[in-house]
Amino acid sequence: MNGTEISNFSRRDFLKVCSMAAAAVGLPASAAEQMAESVSKRKPSVIWLQFQECTGCTESLLRTGHPDAAQLILDLISLDYSETLMAAAGHQAEAALEQAMKDNAGKYVLVVEGAIPTKEDGRYCVIAGKTAIEMTKEAAAKAAAVVAIGSCASWGGIPSADPNPTGAVGVGEIVKGKPVVTIPGCPANPYNLLGTVLQFATFGTLPALDEKGRPKFAYARVIHDDCPRRPHFDNGRFAQRYGDEGSRQGWCLYKIGCKGPQTHANCSLLSFVDTVGAWPIGIGAQCFGCTEKDLAFRVPLFQTVDVQGATPPAMYTPVNPQAGSVSPLATGVAGAVGGALVGAGLAYGAKLAKAEGETAGEEKKP
Repeated sequence: MNGTEISNFSRRDFLKVCSMAAAAVGLPASAAEQMAESVSKRKPSVIWLQFQECTGCTESLLRTGHPDAAQLILDLISLDYSETLMAAAGHQAEAALEQAMKDNAGKYVLVVEGAIPTKEDGRYCVIAGKTAIEMTKEAAAKAAAVVAIGSCASWGGIPSADPNPTGAVGVGEIVKGKPVVTIPGCPANPYNLLGTVLQFATFGTLPALDEKGRPKFAYARVIHDDCPRRPHFDNGRFAQRYGDEGSRQGWCLYKIGCKGPQTHANCSLLSFVDTVGAWPIGIGAQCFGCTEKDLAFRVPLFQTVDVQGATPPAMYTPVNPQAGSVSPLATGVAGAVGGALVGAGLAYGAKLAKAEGETAGEEKKP
């Protein structure tokens, strides 16, 4: 990298991407410079395996705009093996995989897309004579970090839906002895992956993870808490059926089965492939809980779920007129509290004015 450009990627744009990645994983802005410096010296090697999946997560990666796919693959990371994107095929592809694992042993990030079938010794997914189980164990043994991208790789996803004929499981069921970062979603937001990989490449650390191995920066809160339709929920405005007046007005979709109150993800905060509104709720469909093993592909789409411990977004305070009538006692208590706050405010204002007057008087003294 020279002083002005990285490939055809301007340094300003490069730092902007690193800043986005740093912010995504909760790192300070100063981390962006460190990420840029680290990547300029040695781009993180990534080996990407694919098993029982629809290639949706790879497709999402290809549709990022800041950076675009070429900038991501050529400037930010070194994608050393990917069945979908590499030019090689057959024996050449397998040789490339072996060489990448050998040259970067103990340094590369292994990304797995797709569930891993376990029934009948894993014969439902065989590549170049090796089962998905064998390939995963072999690649994970030499990897510095393991990332399961998408719901299929995270916990089994669609292939594991009942009756699960292939015995599909997530990567964490196969890889033992080292942490597996799970980034669920159907498909997963590629920026959650990018932030995780760049943090590991720069600082040698993984983001803080929850009990399911999900990065807390992306999965600590449920969609309901930060949903753009949340004000309608708090004010009791609900769509009752698809296409009704409430639906056309953008009201809350909870009553037609939205799983947002129990779905941990940052879909409502981080635009998907740089397109505002490009997620189910954004286009008027209910969230179906794709990041949650107990919801996606198991609970009927129309079925509602309980709202558990909802917290308000930072941009407004919660209101809920459907909570029932307000009792005289509550009104009295609220009045007393409100009066106390007003009185305290007036007292503080008088005190502040007095202090300012005294200060002004002192300044007039010779």
